[in-house]
Amino acid sequence: MLTCEIVSVGTELLLGDILDTNAQYLSQQLAAMGIAVLHRATVGDNAARLAETVRDALSRSDIVLLTGGLGPTADDLTKEVCADVMGFALERDAQTVEEIRAFFQKRGMPMPESNLKQADLPVGATVFPNSNGTAPGAAMERGGKCVILLPGPPNEMRAMFEQSVQPFLRQKTTGVIVSHTVRTMGIGESALAERVAPLLAGSNPTVAPYAKQGEAMLRITAHADTPQDAEALIEPVLRQIRGTVGEYIYGIDVEDIQHAVVQALRERGLHLATAESCTAGYISKRITEVPGASDVFDCGLVTYSNEMKEKLLSVRHETLQAHGAVSTETAMEMAAGALRVSGADIAVAVTGVAGPGCSEQKSVGLVFIGLADADGVTAVKLETGRTDREYNRYVTASRALHLVWQRLQKM
Repeated sequence: MLTCEIVSVGTELLLGDILDTNAQYLSQQLAAMGIAVLHRATVGDNAARLAETVRDALSRSDIVLLTGGLGPTADDLTKEVCADVMGFALERDAQTVEEIRAFFQKRGMPMPESNLKQADLPVGATVFPNSNGTAPGAAMERGGKCVILLPGPPNEMRAMFEQSVQPFLRQKTTGVIVSHTVRTMGIGESALAERVAPLLAGSNPTVAPYAKQGEAMLRITAHADTPQDAEALIEPVLRQIRGTVGEYIYGIDVEDIQHAVVQALRERGLHLATAESCTAGYISKRITEVPGASDVFDCGLVTYSNEMKEKLLSVRHETLQAHGAVSTETAMEMAAGALRVSGADIAVAVTGVAGPGCSEQKSVGLVFIGLADADGVTAVKLETGRTDREYNRYVTASRALHLVWQRLQKM
């Protein structure tokens, strides 16, 4: 199996000014091609440190793939440093010069002479055209090692990788890597790992636990000659996981809980409505992030004040007086009200204390979730144990969606 390292170049990445989505994308694409990513590094615009990083990577891996630092300014050093490390001379390419000039002419913009620096290409390298910008990429091969240069802007990088680098690398790869992600809710990462501990020791396929806010995941990965062979390795492991923690699994290879809910609603031809207090529309937001959610989502009501809970959802004044807005009783009446107002098949409601301060002398992170459908109304209590407002809102929305998903499995 070929091994690879990804190096992201740019001081702005180290400062946190820009989120490095390139490395994540490349890791996913390379893994799918059967190329093992051993390390990822981020380096600022410093020639000495970049050269050291590339040499270290080449000592361990077959391929070093770099993004960024191919621009026209003095601090764009990736091409020059890598050519020096690999022993390649740079030479100005006349065709690339014309392509850069044409790029600016097409947009009616004057071309800074500094842009011609991007036409200085490693002699003998494989050059990758840039369909969305002016910086070509390149692959330099020597002594069984390969250094690949890609531009930093994601729209340029992705197009170049898919159009040119993938076909280039496919000529060198044997076998494939196939992964499946098992998503769970209601069990923590450590507890999940304990339940499937015997599977974590496997080498092919491998099983690895991951944590995310309010949920935990297992990733099963197999390497084989063909996708069919890899699936055959994964299938018995997946069957064991289902048998061990199946009650917590809400999806396999599903993007997130909102996608699982929309899919389940669509399969059953049902419609959902929401009523939110502490999440203030967060559940509705996440549902409508899913393309096609309009087929199954009728309405979302944000009733932040007690007055609006009474006016829009018919929560009884006596209920609020006796139990408070943050209570099982209020959550149930909110859910019943949302079901009645919308005419949907199922409604979910949330009310709680997001924080950071307390409310009604009730602790931060205390939430009640109501669920209503034709069979009646129920409610559950959630205590996050956290004072982080955003965490509490996100986890509350996730748990509400999960309750909807669980109810749909029984409908």
